[in-house]
Parts: sequence; structure tokens; C-alpha cells
Amino acid sequence: MTPPADLRDLVQDLPLGTTTGTAHGKRYVATKSQFSNGRATKLVAEEMGGNDYISMNLYDLAAGPQLYPCEMPSDKVIAFVRAYRPDGDAKP
Repeated sequence: MTPPADLRDLVQDLPLGTTTGTAHGKRYVATKSQFSNGRATKLVAEEMGGNDYISMNLYDLAAGPQLYPCEMPSDKVIAFVRAYRPDGDAKP
């Protein structure tokens, strides 16, 4: 699916590698990986001490970005990316 206009930049702004942070009042450990010279991004997040799980791929294609959630609704992935704040992140 074509993601909302803000999603690509939000994913790009997340640090590469593994971070801990907060989304929707819950603590997560998240890992962002990039492939194909940065044109493919994978994000996986697991709730610490809970059962929530987020997994997605974002592809930067010539026709525009494409979001592929992994066996979950795209709305769930979009809401998580918009809400997730890595520890130490100064963004509001």
C-alpha cells in the first residue's frame, strides 16, 4: 500500500539498529534494518513485558514508497511509527 505522506520520513528518522522506547504508553524494543542501499527498510518492535508486536517493510520504489505490514493491519503499523519515541529522543 502507499503509506501516508509522513510515514517515510518518520521511519527514516528512526535510528538504525536496536533501540528501546515508548509508544502508546507501552515500552518496546525496536530494530530497524536497511537493505538495498537504503531503499528497503525493515522495522520490528516487541512490547517489553507484553504481547504486542509490530513488523513492517517499507520500500522506496521509483513509483513511490510502498508499505508492507507483516500479517497485521497497516493502521496498526502506521499508528506505532507515528507514536514511537526512542529513549533519549527529544522530538515532541
